[in-house]
Amino acid sequence: MTSLNQTPSGERMHITIFGRRNVGKSSLINALTGQRLAIVSDVAGTTTDPVSKAMEILPLGPVVVTDTAGIDDTGILGELRVEKTLRVLEKTDLAILVIEAGQSLSDWENRLVEMIRERHIPLVIVENKIDSRPDLFEAESVLGNGEARSPAGVWAKNEGYAYVPVSAASGKNISALKQAMISVAPQDFGVPTILGDLVGLGDLVVLVVPIDTAAPKGRLILPQVMTLRDVLDHDAYAMVVKEHQLKEALSDLNRKPKIVITDSQAFQKVAADTPHDVWMTSFSILMARYKGDLIEFVRGARALRSLKPGDRILISEGCTHHRQQDDIGTVQIPRLLAKKVGGDLQFGFSSGTEFPKDLDTYRLIIHCGGCTLNPREMRFRQRVARDAGIPMTNYGVTLAYLHGALDRALEPFPLANKVWLGES
Repeated sequence: MTSLNQTPSGERMHITIFGRRNVGKSSLINALTGQRLAIVSDVAGTTTDPVSKAMEILPLGPVVVTDTAGIDDTGILGELRVEKTLRVLEKTDLAILVIEAGQSLSDWENRLVEMIRERHIPLVIVENKIDSRPDLFEAESVLGNGEARSPAGVWAKNEGYAYVPVSAASGKNISALKQAMISVAPQDFGVPTILGDLVGLGDLVVLVVPIDTAAPKGRLILPQVMTLRDVLDHDAYAMVVKEHQLKEALSDLNRKPKIVITDSQAFQKVAADTPHDVWMTSFSILMARYKGDLIEFVRGARALRSLKPGDRILISEGCTHHRQQDDIGTVQIPRLLAKKVGGDLQFGFSSGTEFPKDLDTYRLIIHCGGCTLNPREMRFRQRVARDAGIPMTNYGVTLAYLHGALDRALEPFPLANKVWLGES
């Protein structure tokens, strides 16, 4: 859930701070934000798990900064911490590798840099604690002018990575670091839109928003908020109605809307009440396209046609929330699927930041809309499923199919519709 004046985590640039233990990662976060947000200690390994914080870093704007455990952590627990640290790569939009002044890159850094390079993630090399090495950084003119005398600095320059020597403790060169982050940040970040290619100036969009126990009093659920904002961002008009108001609202209009967007649970009624010459889809299908690869989700949905009693299905969500009595993931979808196949199915459930590794026991994965995930994380999950050979679809596509409305819900997306119809 979110309020209308908050930028959702999934819409923020995700910046992750990597480095060995005690190189000053937490101090760097505090210096970047001008706040004491991370615990700082001289004891190596103070940060034991990735810790994320939504914040504003001017002039980058709304971001999520993640402080990670040291990539050189040791022991059984240390290995688990390193595994979690590396897992954060899958949702990182901009990586910062912190090295202590005078250090050379070790196997830990080289391995991490290679993983960052493979994922095409922008990288900034930060050499911290420069005030402890006056032999390397004694001249003020050295800072920020493109010169590099330290091993890490020379390496970064040779490899073509942005490099900034700083002192997180004193704040020296933090402004230069921010400029480096801006220079390498994804230029197209935030460019994809939910509805931008479907509606334009003056178009009318009708949002069908059932108010149920899943929507706390005074708030809408996140996909509805995000879609409403996107309508306004593209200078279109928005009308918001409950499902039982749609038919009357449409009859009162002096023109037809460009598209009707519904919550998945109201598919049948909305499909019946929406004229066939008006596009109709769902918030969850829009999220599938916005956060991930809709065509891949539709291709995965073909497995719905061949499910049989006894098959095992993973229901996966990107966030954790209090389950309602008629929860969509644990109650509604399993019930509708069992009815469709004419027998009992087996279900596994996952939620939050961890995505299961033992996928080979499943016949199909059905994922939520992913509104709290960033696109990199959602596409990573799709890639994991694809590599495991397990079809993966999402809530909106699944519910549209189960309610007999998927052909209709995919009309605004011709390529995805062709995949569903077997034409591509």
